Amino acid sequence: MGRRILLGVTGGIAAYKSADLVRRLKQQGHEVRVVMTEGAKAFVQPLTFQAVSGHPVRQSLLDPEAEAGMGHIELAKWAELVLVAPASADIMARLAHGLADDLLTTLCLATEAPIALAPAMNQAMWANARTQKNLQALESDPQFRIWGPAEGDQACGDVGPGRMLEPDQLVQQVAAMDDQPLKGIRLVLTAGPTRESLDPVRYITNHSSGRMGFAIAESAARQGADVTLVAGPVSLPTPNGVQRVDVETAEDMQKAVDEALTNGTDWFVATAAVADYRPVTRSESKIKKNKDSAPVIELQQNPDILASVAARKQNRPFTVGFAAETNNVSDYAKDKLKRKNLDMIVANDVSAPDIGFNSDRNAVEVFWEGGSQKYDARSKTELATDLLTLIHKRSRA
Repeated sequence: MGRRILLGVTGGIAAYKSADLVRRLKQQGHEVRVVMTEGAKAFVQPLTFQAVSGHPVRQSLLDPEAEAGMGHIELAKWAELVLVAPASADIMARLAHGLADDLLTTLCLATEAPIALAPAMNQAMWANARTQKNLQALESDPQFRIWGPAEGDQACGDVGPGRMLEPDQLVQQVAAMDDQPLKGIRLVLTAGPTRESLDPVRYITNHSSGRMGFAIAESAARQGADVTLVAGPVSLPTPNGVQRVDVETAEDMQKAVDEALTNGTDWFVATAAVADYRPVTRSESKIKKNKDSAPVIELQQNPDILASVAARKQNRPFTVGFAAETNNVSDYAKDKLKRKNLDMIVANDVSAPDIGFNSDRNAVEVFWEGGSQKYDARSKTELATDLLTLIHKRSRA
């Protein structure tokens, strides 16, 4: 059943995508009406949105053509969802502080409907401490949902987080509001690399970006799961509705996982690329270069977090591992599945171009005792939803 969706369009180059968003929402059976800020009209004309939505675009706070001139109250009562896409840094700041100086901010104060924001801005603006403070204020308000941002190339030439989610991803977010198949599931998830210090300057690590794990955490929370994300050192925003615990070393991650599991967990999904070894000793000062000889670094094994969770005798969660391989991917993954007593393992070839580490796309094959499932290359956001659907099915089986 379709929703009555009020789409707020603010000033930003991503506004051109919002017309396609209207079209896609209508295809899903939603009724869409559009409110534009003055800044948005610098990028897209109101006539465009009127054509795709089938309704006049609202722009004025006190519209003389609206009933009793109170257009913001009418719209606030009509909307079942307010979606602001793109949501600029400016609109986030004004909403975080409760301002009501134009039609869009006023109706956001007047509505009782959920308000979803799809941030879109330059990566430096997104990373700015004031934007992050405003983000935290909005995330703490149960009326607001933060959808995105994505990471990648930006119109200004920068690369980083701040891109608005694509229209099809936003449509999926709207659909997920009515579909929460994971409600009641407690999920503990690890993501990213770990760092093992050699000295105060250098450390051992790997190329994991954490994107796959963060995508799974975001999708799981959107589907109603109670998610604890134990994250190694990555530069990714915390998904909305996710409890995040930041760690650095494998031992830190082991401790955080053990603490997260103490209250009972249904699923444990280990996407983190945990360092297998750490130095036996850590130099308290920077190791100096010696032109006559190279330093010898003695290593010791790190705890096997995944195997320790799978070996639990009591309150053992459904345990899913990840295997990032460069050759004989299927063989190594199936061996790891059996050797570590896992319920499932997700294998991917990180030597393949354009997928895996530091990419927004991935292709995997999932194995369990007596079966397998292959997923061709797709966005990590889409793959995360696919994997959770499979995990849900297998855990119930």
